[in-house]
Amino acid sequence: MEELFFCEIRDLYDAEKQLIEALPEMAKAASSDELRCFFEKHLRQTSRQVKRLERVFKVLGEKKATGRKCAAIAGLIEEANEIVSADGDRAVRDAGLIAVARKVEHYEVSGYGSAWAHAEILGYGKAARLLDQTLIEEEEAKETLTGMAPRASNRFDLPKTRSAVG
Repeated sequence: MEELFFCEIRDLYDAEKQLIEALPEMAKAASSDELRCFFEKHLRQTSRQVKRLERVFKVLGEKKATGRKCAAIAGLIEEANEIVSADGDRAVRDAGLIAVARKVEHYEVSGYGSAWAHAEILGYGKAARLLDQTLIEEEEAKETLTGMAPRASNRFDLPKTRSAVG
């Protein structure tokens, strides 16, 4: 269980570091002020989350925080980069950015939730409290994006109902 837990926090550490690199580009690509502000705020929050993970490593007796390549976030960032570089309607790009950001938040909520639970099982109370702080922030970010999605979609004309294709 301890090995699994350390793999989880190393994965989260790398994921957050990758997001620090990606979020500025996503913010630049956002045409909506609300979305751009979200990405800018989340970048600052992500930097604090990296520092918090570094504290988790320290609490656990690790001299240095180390990451383990998070392929899932790398794939989602690749998807975000495709959206950022795509030509076309800016409102559609914003909707795509919201969609990929929601996927990132779902991943992070799942990852931090599991790491928190495993820290609790292992008796790492201080680490669990630090992870829980980040879990709460990620859940709030997910909810913010969920609320933004309909507003982004309302910026262009869509059919009022879905129809079956085929």
